[in-house]
Amino acid sequence: MIQVASLFAQILSLISRRDFHKAVRRRQAEKGAKGFSCWDQFVAMLFCQLGGANSLREICGGLATALGKLRHLGLTKAPAHSTLSYANRHRPWELFEDVFHSLLGQARSVAARQKRKFRFKNPLRSIDASTIHLCREVFDWAKYGRTKGAIKLHLMLDHQGCLPGWACITEGKVHDVTPVKALRFAPGTIIAIDRGYNDYTLFGQWCQAGVYFVTRLKADAVYRVIEWRPVPLQGNILFDQLIELDSTRGRKQCPHRLRRGVVWDDVNEREIVLLTNHLGFAGGTIGRIYKERWQIELFFKALKQNLKVKTFVGTTENAVKVQIWTALIAMLLLKLMQLRSSFGWSLSNLAAMLRMNLLTYRDLWKWLDEPYVYPAAEPPEYALPLFATILDSKRRGT
Repeated sequence: MIQVASLFAQILSLISRRDFHKAVRRRQAEKGAKGFSCWDQFVAMLFCQLGGANSLREICGGLATALGKLRHLGLTKAPAHSTLSYANRHRPWELFEDVFHSLLGQARSVAARQKRKFRFKNPLRSIDASTIHLCREVFDWAKYGRTKGAIKLHLMLDHQGCLPGWACITEGKVHDVTPVKALRFAPGTIIAIDRGYNDYTLFGQWCQAGVYFVTRLKADAVYRVIEWRPVPLQGNILFDQLIELDSTRGRKQCPHRLRRGVVWDDVNEREIVLLTNHLGFAGGTIGRIYKERWQIELFFKALKQNLKVKTFVGTTENAVKVQIWTALIAMLLLKLMQLRSSFGWSLSNLAAMLRMNLLTYRDLWKWLDEPYVYPAAEPPEYALPLFATILDSKRRGT
């Protein structure tokens, strides 16, 4: 008997079945279900993400060809594509959001042991949004323009491990800053955002709560300089100023002293004007914090290139959200494996190699540390003479 289950089965074991079933009961997701459980649906949709399936038929066909390996996945048989389609349309997508947050705690405990990029101990977060374009004729609920459809994925990235710490899916027309206003952060947290999030009311609330932000200052911002601070002779800091917003709205909504820094970008040969409410860090540190914001752009790129968030196997709003939340769960699983491996995987290479070996019988953690050395498990010894006997009988026509 093969001692190790498939890689896919071992990846699924990282999901707490206890927490999963608690979420099912809390959301009443299996109300009226007949045979096809929420776990079956989750396994099928995660197979879509990790296996790179492009349609419901590919998902169900791929699971059907797994034969006896389904037993290790907690499935009794592969679902019919109509059954999976119905489940994606009607079962609440919030169930998969709960699974995401349950797995996030496990990933954060692993990421906490990783070396920090900065000397300061403040939590560093980046927030950004990415638009996912859809066909208006097929996804008629995703209103964006007269002839276009789209949804928007809002995301917060925790830079300790580069983990997605919060996500929200809205219509494409929703402004980037709107969902962020409902978020609350612990005092001392540093938020790195692009200038699309310039909102003086939000900045004023963060200053009151002791939350720091680093962003780009808009070109038309009205301000007055309070103090010129010294800048180092070496480095890329051109100016370091204390300012106050001088527009009517700025004085009312954010009556706090802010800091304006001008950084020279050697790569693109341009000046970048930064705005922050942190008055203690060196100017170079502020510049590196904003540069670190690029990690969330790379996260969106990896998400769209390696997982299924641009093409969808269902057309309803619920089915689309189920698939996106499953993609975020798959990304957490990939990040968790990447953090625990000593091999030094890139995320794209790990996703590609895992796709090729998803149903092979290997020890997951040994394979992650030595992917080109540790072999797949061989069939048991008693199976080889049995296989030879079957071939002989086929040759004789018996």
